[in-house]
This record gives sequence, C-alpha cells and structure tokens, in this order.
Amino acid sequence: MASSVLSLASATPSASLSSREINKGKLNLGNTSLCFNKEKTNPFIKTRSFGRIAVASNVSRFEGITMAPPDPILGVSEAFKADNHELKLNLGVGAYRTEELQPYVLNVVKKADRLLLERGDNREYLPIEGLAAFNKVTAELLFGADNPIVEQQRVATVQGLSGTGSLRLAAALIERYFPGAKVLISSPTWGNHKNIFNDARVPWSEYRYYDPKTVGLDFEGMIADIKAAPEGSFILLHGCAHNPTGIDPAPEQWGIIADVIQEKNHIPFFDIAYQGFASGSLETDAASVRMFVARGMEVIAAQSYSKNLGLYAERIGAINVVCSSPDAAARVKSQLKRIARPMYSNPPVHGARIVANIVGDSALFKEWNAEMEMMAGRIKNVRQKLFDSLSSKDKSGKDWSFVLKQIGMFSFTGLNKAQCDNMTNKWHVYMTKDGRISLAGLSLAKCEYLADAIIDSYHNVS
Repeated sequence: MASSVLSLASATPSASLSSREINKGKLNLGNTSLCFNKEKTNPFIKTRSFGRIAVASNVSRFEGITMAPPDPILGVSEAFKADNHELKLNLGVGAYRTEELQPYVLNVVKKADRLLLERGDNREYLPIEGLAAFNKVTAELLFGADNPIVEQQRVATVQGLSGTGSLRLAAALIERYFPGAKVLISSPTWGNHKNIFNDARVPWSEYRYYDPKTVGLDFEGMIADIKAAPEGSFILLHGCAHNPTGIDPAPEQWGIIADVIQEKNHIPFFDIAYQGFASGSLETDAASVRMFVARGMEVIAAQSYSKNLGLYAERIGAINVVCSSPDAAARVKSQLKRIARPMYSNPPVHGARIVANIVGDSALFKEWNAEMEMMAGRIKNVRQKLFDSLSSKDKSGKDWSFVLKQIGMFSFTGLNKAQCDNMTNKWHVYMTKDGRISLAGLSLAKCEYLADAIIDSYHNVS
C-alpha cells in the first residue's frame, strides 16, 4: 500500500490553522495523516519524515514475505483446468480415475458411510493418538494380525493426518530424540519428502535409486550409498510402488538391503502409501516391511489410506514404530502424542471409523479386497496397452519394456524437462517435470494418443 504523494508546500502549517489543531499534533489532509510529534505512535504504521513533518504510510508489516512458488504436483492440476483442449490429459496428481477418467468412490466406502450414518455416532474429539479401533486394525493390516510384535504390544501406533502428517510426526520424533541423525532418501523420491524433513529440521541426503540408462533400479549404487551413510542413519524406503519411478526391488534385493541396514546399525523407515493398491494384494505389498520386522529390527512405518480406499480428503493414516520391548513402545507413543498435541491436537474421526469398520468386518473386508484388485487391474491393463502402443508405433527399435517392469500408479518415462514441456505445450499432456506420469489418470482409449506424444517428445526434443 503506497503512501499518498503530498505537496510539502501545501502541507506546511499556516496561520489559518487553529492553535487547537496544531496543539493536537496531527493534521488530516484527505486520507493522509501528518504527525507533528512522536507520542503514542502506532507500531503498525510506518512514517516518512519530511523535515519536521512525518507522513504516515500504510505499508504492510508482511511486506518482506515473498510469493511462494507453485507446488510442482498440485500446480499441474491448476494448469490442466485452464486448458480447454479436447484431448488434454492430467497425468500429474496421483489419484485413481475410472476408465471414463472420473473420480471413484469405492462401493465399500459408500456402505461403510451409510452404516455410520445409521449408527449415529457422536462427533466428540478423539484422543490425541486417534481412534483405538483404527489403530488396532491398521497395525494388524500392515504387520499381520498374528504377528508377535502386535500380540506383544511392541508397536507404537498413532493415527496421523494421512501419509504426509504421519511422516511429519516421525520426522519431529527424529529431530527431538536423535539429534544430528541423517535421513537418507532415494533419488528421486516423492516430491514432499524433502519438504517434510526440511520443515522438521532433520538433515537428509540421497542414495542412488534410478538408473536413467536402463530406466530401472541402480541397485549397486543404492547399496553403496547405504553402506557409506553414517552409522545409525534412518533409511527411508518405499514399501511398494516406488513414487515416482514405479520401480521396486526384487524380493532377493530386499533381503540384501536389509542385510546392509542391519550391518550399519541403520533404522529402516518405510513409507507405505499403496498397500493393496500396487499389486492388488495387501499381503504382497506388505512383504518388504514384514521381512525387516521378522529379522527383529526396530522399524518406523508411515501408512496412508488415500489410495487403497480412495479416502483422499479424509486425511487418514498412521505412524507405527516397532520397538524391541512393550515398555519402549509405550514411551515412544507417549512422545508421539506429545508432538501431535501442539501440532494439530487430535486427528479427524470420520475416515478412521470408515477404515475400522471395513477392516473389522469380514464381509466388508472381502469386498474391499475385490475392489482393490479391480483398481490395480485397471492400471495394469492401461500399462499393458501403453506398452503395446509405444512398441507398435515407434519404429526406432527402442526398448519400452520398462513400462511393464514398473508397478503401481506411476510410470517413470525417462523424459527430461524439455521433453516434458513438449508433452504439455504441444500435446496438452500435463505431468510433473521429472518425467513421471500417473497411469491412474489414463484410459485405454487415450493410450495411443499418449504414445504418440511420448514418441514425438522423446525423439524430436533433446
């Protein structure tokens, strides 16, 4: 807010001013205030001095705050909405879509919603740690209901604000009780991981993961970097369906990763955002974290129900800390609650009740598994059709088989920033600039169009 421009000549006090006005020390000229003394000044109004006259200026105290850059993922959707092209595709945000590219609410969620409405539960505050029934079933879902760590109460589970909030709680725990410890994250990784650890003031570095030459896993580089990390580091691992690459270690490679982490006395930290959604099987997608737990390792694991139950807006997830004893788990849980209290006080109840009701009811649980298989199956079909389209249309002999080797919602195309810009500017395909596309936002009918866009961008843009 700029100050008014005054003519100092006209602002000079004259004999025509009453002594009463001058003695008050303030003269009002239009919307501008002239001050002749410094008593009782407002700290929220800056003044500019012209000789003995001070001109008040309504400059914001927040003037020094700069405009933040748009979110690299959510900003894609905003650009997509502004595009009116009939063939446009939004492959940026990781949210499941039907074959008609419409949002999908699971039938089992609709049933659980109706049951909650009929039951008429109150909307009282939850405890800081969340809904007890949810915490019970979510730990059992991840680790197995018959797992000794569950029966022995060695898991500290706290309901969090989906995966992001759960990761943030864990980051705060690390900052508070492991000062100076470093978190290793994959290169590349989900775009919000770095933000979370930066805001929690937890130092991080990267380990090699993606090999651009093969559009596959750089396993040797990954192992070397984990070995080179300072002893006692936290190693952030994507439990299944790695985001953004869709490239997961093979079962035998997971065993080697666990060996190295144990040898270096590191702490495995899993981000589980796609259990059941990647392969269609809850058991298969939990195999990596269960392997580490079976070895007797203490583990941190964040969960989210945004993808596998489609509860994106409910913000429902959990942070689990597997400890060596029930006493340690109780103390860890108490501190997670202590961290959560000033951060958001307590979590929302609706999504927690939906999860607890579905997982806790055998009929609903069976229906949920069937719907997960359906969603995972649609993405697998789209992945196959995209590969077939690329292979048939591209006459250069390029190997596109990496599309089939990847798993889950995303495919890492290997396109660079300039090529991604061509995808958007020429073909109206909206995606993140690292080359990631969300296959959940693609239909079988659009696979050939997308293949044309990828082939053109790959071969004609450097």
